[in-house]
Amino acid sequence: MINIAILGSTGSIGRRALDVLRDLGPDHARVRALVANRSAERLADQVREFRPDFVGLVSEESATDWADQWPGGGAPDVSFGPACLEAAAELDSVDVVVVATVGSIGLRATLAAIARGRSIALANKEVLVCAGDIVMAEARRHGSRIMPIDSEHSAIFQCLWGNDPRAVRRLILTASGGPFRGATLEKIRGATREDALAHPTWSMGDKITIDSATMMNKGLELIEAHHLFDIPHERIDIVVHPESILHSMVEFLDGSVLAQLSTTDMYLPILNALTWPERIPNPVPPLDFAAIRSLTFEPPDPQRFPCLGLAHRSIAEGGTMPAVLNAANEVAVAGFLAGEIGLLDIPDLIGRAMKAHSLVAEPSLEEIFAADAWARREVEVLCSSRT
Repeated sequence: MINIAILGSTGSIGRRALDVLRDLGPDHARVRALVANRSAERLADQVREFRPDFVGLVSEESATDWADQWPGGGAPDVSFGPACLEAAAELDSVDVVVVATVGSIGLRATLAAIARGRSIALANKEVLVCAGDIVMAEARRHGSRIMPIDSEHSAIFQCLWGNDPRAVRRLILTASGGPFRGATLEKIRGATREDALAHPTWSMGDKITIDSATMMNKGLELIEAHHLFDIPHERIDIVVHPESILHSMVEFLDGSVLAQLSTTDMYLPILNALTWPERIPNPVPPLDFAAIRSLTFEPPDPQRFPCLGLAHRSIAEGGTMPAVLNAANEVAVAGFLAGEIGLLDIPDLIGRAMKAHSLVAEPSLEEIFAADAWARREVEVLCSSRT
């Protein structure tokens, strides 16, 4: 029996995690806490089905929407505001915390869960991007296991399973290439919101989908892999694989390469993170290799996707720079989704913020949050100057 808290339960990963738990059944898993950002109606449906001990909404403005879901009274107690993330993560009844929030808001809750020795099923890239050194050091100190939910990092974890990490030559992350894989620079420059959200493979939230369009998602995953697997960023490569069947690879010192392949469905990495080291039968269709026929690979183009270079630069400089990269990206993506800037303005504004930032080489958590806040203000000003 595993007792689970899901932070970000109404997002795409949170909903798929509940699919997994529904299939595992109450004899194997119990949902103890559900926290959403602002989707009160969807959260209420989840609460009715799974009956958690703790319910939270990060948005305090959602209180009225929540009350509307229980017109006859009898509503369960609900906590409002960002602190509900930490409260859910700290529950005594919880063994595993699924961190499926988007953005750096999940960082404090992750650290709170780690401090209590909880296992972390991590789908939030920004937690390790912003404070990977601190998070991994705390996990080691408290004996907390961090299991990746990203399909790429889950693949690497599975390829490393049972192998000596000292024998690793390099990690190879695969990327779908997003909606602009074969597009010209001119087409990317003129891309609309609808163009960028038309992902050819995955169904994800708006922010992550835009990150895929700029390939910043792969840059964030590179930083995340560096921390998760303790591999220098220079030994982490990225290859575009549009079929999204081979999820990532590990090359060993003898030249052998292990790859993990599976159907394109987040159900599998979530199941792996929640049930490791078991292999559980599940409803996801198996691969039909005769139907696939071929798998293709190509290098990413740094000219059309400059976010990859920015990610490498941020982890090379270290300190507070990855937090600046992440915060600048979040604000720039929001500006693009709001129609304030173009798609290629995103890497431009990130680069400007990184250039203007005064690096703190070995930051405390508070210095990381200060760098995050500074970068947000900086890019908000830059965004407003372009409207």
